[in-house]
Amino acid sequence: MTEAAPKAAEAEDGGSWVTSHVDGTGFRTDLSARTHRALADEPLALSGTDAGPTPYEYLLMAVASCTAMTLRMYATRKGWPLAAASVSVRQARSHEPDCERCATESVGMARVERRIELLGTLSQEQRARLLEIANRCPLKQTLERGVRIEAVE
Repeated sequence: MTEAAPKAAEAEDGGSWVTSHVDGTGFRTDLSARTHRALADEPLALSGTDAGPTPYEYLLMAVASCTAMTLRMYATRKGWPLAAASVSVRQARSHEPDCERCATESVGMARVERRIELLGTLSQEQRARLLEIANRCPLKQTLERGVRIEAVE
């Protein structure tokens, strides 16, 4: 991260800010969350340098990871033999048109496709319940409810 990039600061409610910083040229963006650092970028085809996932890919990774963690948490609480859970997600259409039209139109993902693979000696009832629980992922519920993003001073 560059020196000019702001550090994550504590919010009034005790939570921390997730911060991004982009320089004067290109799309490569430095990200920080608590003590963690990451990069975001756009693909070469969109004039990026492909140094990291796109913002949409980070959103998809957040959904996939939240779903996997929700499955793990539930199986652990129940004492179920979930050896591993793999969650794959993708947007149902390409994000390039959104990038081209975002200044003049409302854009965004209308649908996310998801696949879940459960490994372990789970009963059919346990598997079915875990697939139901995947729909209770807090991030999935948040996105389906809608999120308002507001400017604060």
